Amino acid sequence: MEFACGFVYVPPSLSQREVQRSTANVAKRSALLPPVKHLRPRTPPPPPPTQPLDPKVKVQQSAASSHKISEQLEKSLKVFHRRPQPSFTPTGADSPVMAHSQKTVLLPLYVKSTSNTDSYKHPEHPHASSDTKNPTFDYNRPKYEPESNMDNFYSYTFPEGSAGLTLPPRPSFMHLTPEYVMVLPSAVSTPTSPQMPPLPKPPLSTAKDKEPLLGNPNVVLISLGKLLSEEREWPTHGEPKLCSKCGSVLDSRQKDEVKACYFCKFGDLTRPPSLSKCPLNGQKDELFLLTPHEHPLSPSNSLLLFCIDSSGSMSITSKEAGQNSHRSRLQFVQEAVLQCVQKLSDQQPEVRVGLITFNYQVTMHGCNHFQSQLLSGSELNDSSFLMEAAAGFPIPPPLSQTKDCLQRQILGLSANGETALGPAALLAIAMASRLPGSKVIICTDGKANAKLGNLEEEDNDAHALLSSTIFYQDLGESAANQGVTVSVLSIKGTECRLDELGRLADRTGGKVVIASPNQLHSEFEEIIQDRTIATHCAITLLLPKSLRMKGEREAGHKGTREVGNVNNDTEVTIQFVANEDIEVVAPASGSRVFIQLQIRYKKNGQALLRVFTAEREVTDDSLAALSSLSLAIVQLNLLQTTAALAVRGRFLDARKEGALQQKLIERAIEYNQSSEDEQTYQQWIKTMEPINNNIHTLTRRSTVISDSEPLTDAGAALLITMKHSNRKSISLKDKHRL
Repeated sequence: MEFACGFVYVPPSLSQREVQRSTANVAKRSALLPPVKHLRPRTPPPPPPTQPLDPKVKVQQSAASSHKISEQLEKSLKVFHRRPQPSFTPTGADSPVMAHSQKTVLLPLYVKSTSNTDSYKHPEHPHASSDTKNPTFDYNRPKYEPESNMDNFYSYTFPEGSAGLTLPPRPSFMHLTPEYVMVLPSAVSTPTSPQMPPLPKPPLSTAKDKEPLLGNPNVVLISLGKLLSEEREWPTHGEPKLCSKCGSVLDSRQKDEVKACYFCKFGDLTRPPSLSKCPLNGQKDELFLLTPHEHPLSPSNSLLLFCIDSSGSMSITSKEAGQNSHRSRLQFVQEAVLQCVQKLSDQQPEVRVGLITFNYQVTMHGCNHFQSQLLSGSELNDSSFLMEAAAGFPIPPPLSQTKDCLQRQILGLSANGETALGPAALLAIAMASRLPGSKVIICTDGKANAKLGNLEEEDNDAHALLSSTIFYQDLGESAANQGVTVSVLSIKGTECRLDELGRLADRTGGKVVIASPNQLHSEFEEIIQDRTIATHCAITLLLPKSLRMKGEREAGHKGTREVGNVNNDTEVTIQFVANEDIEVVAPASGSRVFIQLQIRYKKNGQALLRVFTAEREVTDDSLAALSSLSLAIVQLNLLQTTAALAVRGRFLDARKEGALQQKLIERAIEYNQSSEDEQTYQQWIKTMEPINNNIHTLTRRSTVISDSEPLTDAGAALLITMKHSNRKSISLKDKHRL
């Protein structure tokens, strides 16, 4: 189990939702009100140390002090109520007042002018200035000055010509702080308050990197072929301990049944403290043998069935490569099958190989001691009869005993009649189901036109087409449940309705190939070499309640996908996202969550369970997610997801999903600045081009006018191949393209 991202990424809006919820009930201050001004507590200065006085002396000092304060207040009121008289300001050089003193300011009553000019002092009023029409006054300062830390509460702005003025602290009797403060515009500058340089703006790239990710980096890659082919120690016998509610696998040492495990709870995203609530405490990987009483079967007990079209259209000839001679389609098929039989006889003589042909009738070819069986007419329209016939037909012996007979039967084929493909496919799958792990290869050049599985009446009878669609869909489901892999191979230049017939391959993990007559042998060889290593495979992903599956059948924190047959290169990807339900506690950034993967499968006839449990850290940091992102896994997931949507006719959804994830990939490349990733991305864009830009070339109509359109044979083959692609197949395509 591999993760595309080194973290479980949760958007900041969800990871911080719990914090926002806790502060939602706090009353908010209106934006129309002035900002709240927080005042520092004011402590009065300590009184000076004094000697104890006689009560009579203390009363006399108090009376004198009160009389002095009354006089100061009376003088102050006279000054505040005095209006300035009009005056003439001399402008000559000998003027005792400077020319730039054209503005006045109302200063506190005890401020002294510190002008450098000489001033005339009235003999009776020594504290008055020489300007008798604009007198200035000086009053004694208070006895106790305010604390020095109170200076920060006041801001003085000096007018023009007031340089050199010294403003003392506010007097003690003016203790109230003004409710509003006038702030000068930034364009106004004064000598005492120079403009501050503007703060540097952060670079745009940094701000962009911190934006939430548009796509989803939470992708899990499951390399089933690699995991299930590993040779491990003998597994644990018996059923594992399961949670009765969600089915998670618990610690194998736990004896009691657990009713609510870690994955069933809504909150508590930290590691559960008790063993009864902790999945596989400390264990990351464990294998269980679910059927210890069954003995393993030999891999040679599988069957390979060639299901060959011998209808009249197979007599059409084409030019042989490198020669001037022409050969029929059936002759090309005969030569390709004979070469495969010869190679299998030399390398795997224990393999069982059978042959079924179909035209207006279906023939199950026998070998040596058992005869062939022919089915025709009404028998081809009865599914129950066909199933009984397949169950009663003998299984072919190993190829070492049947090689010569099989080669004679292949050479004796002739082309004529209609195409009873549906009944032949049913017989082949029913026969192969008796040996799990078997393969069926269907080779045809035209549409099925027998009553059962007829694909020629789609334009005239919609009901007949619907019944045929259901027929092939159910047949593929039955093959997957029995461990049979079905591949479909058509000849280039023909029309076979692979969008319907390809359902057999899509459900069973087989291949859909369109090959030219000269390439049939190589395509047969590739299908045969793709060995089935496990059958009846189903994967289940378990997440905590704070996360949920995306795109799976089962909604919520648990999802199961039926894979069916597994070969050496089978890889599956799954997406999960944060749960947006407001009733569920969202995972906070920095917390850790558990993720459990269960793989149930059959190998050599034995049922096994493989369990992986991983602990992942949650983050809402886009940079952390981008720096640890595996583009190969994200690209593979996007290829499989969009192809799966397009196969079902959901082209618009496929485009939307592709566009969203493509933005994530482009942003990761821009952030990491890797030339290798850039090259891989450009090659991947070419692979995705049919879905992103040329969907109309995959459908039977020239334009996509709805969300569901029938696929062409080329479109069906391409999309089914993309749906079951893996990292190896993508790299091989890129090499061939270059």
